[in-house]
Amino acid sequence: MLAKFEASKIKTELEALNQTSHKPWAIQDEKLSKTFIFKDFVQAFGFMSQVAILAEKQNHHPEWSNVFNTVHIHLTTHEAGGISQRDFDLANAIERIHP
Repeated sequence: MLAKFEASKIKTELEALNQTSHKPWAIQDEKLSKTFIFKDFVQAFGFMSQVAILAEKQNHHPEWSNVFNTVHIHLTTHEAGGISQRDFDLANAIERIHP
């Protein structure tokens, strides 16, 4: 079973993640969260399709929503009861595909 990160570990991992991202991730409602904005719906949906493939390969699926050109992603590990390494692994993978 994966362990839920303590606040200090979340802070450390978040700082490391945000060093590689154009716009920062944040903790929102006890979830690792970020909003992505694209040129149009097609780009946003294409991004979601790429993330879906990553998520399926990692067997870790985001809570997310899409309205036109905007995608909101929230990551948490339900079996750990909060944020775990699995969330940061997926966030880092998402950062590698984001244009």
